[in-house]
Amino acid sequence: MELLEVQPGERILDLGCGQGVLAPFVAEKGARYTGVDVSRKLIRMAGQHHPKHGEFLIGDVRGLRKIDPLRQASFDAAVFLLSIQDIDPLDAAFENAAWAIRSGGRLILMMTHPGFRIPRQSGWGWDENRKLQYRRTDRYLTELAVPLKPFPGESGGVSLSFHRPLHAYVNALGAVGLRIDRMLEIPTYKRVTSGPKAKAENLANAEIPLFLALRAWKGGADR
Repeated sequence: MELLEVQPGERILDLGCGQGVLAPFVAEKGARYTGVDVSRKLIRMAGQHHPKHGEFLIGDVRGLRKIDPLRQASFDAAVFLLSIQDIDPLDAAFENAAWAIRSGGRLILMMTHPGFRIPRQSGWGWDENRKLQYRRTDRYLTELAVPLKPFPGESGGVSLSFHRPLHAYVNALGAVGLRIDRMLEIPTYKRVTSGPKAKAENLANAEIPLFLALRAWKGGADR
């Protein structure tokens, strides 16, 4: 919300909206909210949880042109709230987001930090000699499609998380005419209150960001 800077009367598009957790925060600012997600189940849950906070549409964010009633350049801002790492290819996602927002509009990305939080390729470690908790990253530059936990039940299947280095996001945004003006690196809010490693764990939690947020503008913005 800090990067989004919602103004009354604006139209905000939530891409990969899931259960619509952003909807009430946008609505309370006097803006109009639209959420899009490919999951029928999640869209149904979003409508049940937030019936008065906006509209929710079923569709693939890589093909916004095919989703009625969406129209080109009809939104003041679009948001990927912890969804962009679940979407591939990246260029299609950004091209469609740029299609949806007006000139002078903005795109907000909130993601798990690509430098410190890579599925199966990063994690916490403990240095016994120095009494320090550290973050270990085993791979970074190579783009990865990392399988997550298998779905339960008879249907089976597995979801993927797509790791990309930071330059992939920056370059893909620039390729569709979106110019970055702000970046935030966000640590966890958690604090450890007891235990022999509490001091070291809290220091690591405060210093090592696990989330990354970017704001980019489409053409015509003088920020």
